Amino acid sequence: MLTPMFDKRFILALLVAANLLVIVACNRGKEAAKVKGPHPVSDGPGIEQNPNPHQAGNAASGRDVFRFETFGNEGFWTDAARLPKGMMDAKFTPKQALEAGLQVDIEAIDPAMRKTMEAELKTDMSPQNAPMLNDPKTTVALINANAVVGVVPKDTNKDGKMDIMAGDKVGIACTICHTIPDKSVFDLPQGGSIGRRVDGPAALTLNVGKLLAMAANSRAFYPNLQQTFLGVSIGRAPSGLGPDSTEAEVDAYLSNPAYYPVGTFDETQDGNGNPVKNTPLFRQDLAAPYGSAGEFSKLDDISNGSYTTNLDPTTLLTPEGRQFLEMKAGPAGKQMVSEYEKILRDTGVTGYPFVKAELTGKVGDPASIVGRRVDNQKLLDMNAYLDQLQAPPGAKVNAEMAARGRELFRTNCTKCHNVDQSKFVPPMLVEMKAIWPGYIAIPVGKRGDSKLSTILNASGTFDDKMIVVDASDRGEKRGNAMPLLLDLARTNIFLHDASVPSLDNLLDPARGETAPHPFYLSDGAQRADMVEFLRGLDTNSSGEKRQAAMYPPAPRRQLSAFPLWAGLFMVAVGITWIKIKRGASR
Repeated sequence: MLTPMFDKRFILALLVAANLLVIVACNRGKEAAKVKGPHPVSDGPGIEQNPNPHQAGNAASGRDVFRFETFGNEGFWTDAARLPKGMMDAKFTPKQALEAGLQVDIEAIDPAMRKTMEAELKTDMSPQNAPMLNDPKTTVALINANAVVGVVPKDTNKDGKMDIMAGDKVGIACTICHTIPDKSVFDLPQGGSIGRRVDGPAALTLNVGKLLAMAANSRAFYPNLQQTFLGVSIGRAPSGLGPDSTEAEVDAYLSNPAYYPVGTFDETQDGNGNPVKNTPLFRQDLAAPYGSAGEFSKLDDISNGSYTTNLDPTTLLTPEGRQFLEMKAGPAGKQMVSEYEKILRDTGVTGYPFVKAELTGKVGDPASIVGRRVDNQKLLDMNAYLDQLQAPPGAKVNAEMAARGRELFRTNCTKCHNVDQSKFVPPMLVEMKAIWPGYIAIPVGKRGDSKLSTILNASGTFDDKMIVVDASDRGEKRGNAMPLLLDLARTNIFLHDASVPSLDNLLDPARGETAPHPFYLSDGAQRADMVEFLRGLDTNSSGEKRQAAMYPPAPRRQLSAFPLWAGLFMVAVGITWIKIKRGASR
């Protein structure tokens, strides 16, 4: 017969063991929940119909539009900003062009120059060993040959010859930010490369700010620079520029990568310093809405906006442009008009606007933001070309890691993103507070159009693009549009403000709970798996059948139910024993 002390010890030990087993079971259950992630397994938000289709024209014609069309902006770049003069004054060499991230199309170069250039590229590229690469005249020859990607010569004097030193002008095409070479001839780390054109990928090593600073009249870019309104300046620089800022002061701002990061372009005429990451332009049939704020639902509309404002901002001084700025920014818009007009007058710029576009549409509408539209057929042709441009193949990745990463993606990321990148991007906009928990915004301006959203600013750079420019032009909320998850192995800057340097950093909780896009994996091995999956994505790699072939499922650890059932059984035994003993004692 058991003694009372032994009974108590036995029961106590039994209950402790039971509790331990239940705890083990619960902890293992929590571990399983962590693998499952914060939402049920899915392959995406489940949006089956693209609400933003666009028209398409002739893709073959669209290729030439994308590569070489300027719609007359050579007038702005040559006569207003005076980029060719600035290059000549700076004695800008091909070597320096590569260091600035410019790209060279080897197929546009004549055989003799190509042979010499290829030989010099194999040297240390010093002036002694590479005289052609260190000669500013070679830069002129490359531009005349249309070999500097996106820097387009035009036979302005109609003499049948291309010579920018003899009266011909230089314009800018889309490809300066959205084409790279295949690096088959040369690649300068963190700089430009030489090879055959590959249209579509973003030029992430292009130092746009440095190139703009090279223009002899960089003050002509004023609407797209960080300014000061009523003593307030928004952007990365500690203070903004003004109508009396000198050329040297503007150049210092543009040349500082802390203010104007490499791989970005300030694409909004809002007086804020908000350069955003250059985006890819392949598979644009999948990419709507367009712009990091989703401000355009149609590809041809954002293209038209670029041609009629970014590549010739002097349109802002037309009656329609003035109306646009006042609608968007109220008193600040009026101030910008006055200051920009003074700058152009002081620098001797006349004959603007330069872009060849038809006066049409309603000011402020996405299709004609400054009441102008360039040749619509050419826009539709470019649509067709950009729609069919294929994304680069995904990187060759570790199959087991990528398979595990895919499952993590399915349980952590698919409320917003699709697993299958051959599907169109989910078209919804993510509200600022959802994408950035630290978003605490205050009013900083007044609209001229009450139908638009309130002008708001928060501390930090993530919302700077959306302070004035957002999707309220088309009746949508302020928020972030989804990006294409393609070409990620080559990408070296992440988020639209280029604030994150790597995929691992993007997913690392060390960035903080209130940082933009705070969707993290705390386990380093899991992050590595997710990164491997993302690096391998392309439009052929995400479908179920292809995934099964490329990424065989990693073995999953089966969680045994034994600890839980054993614990519960022992608790039941303990309770029964107590009841028996109590009954016996009566």
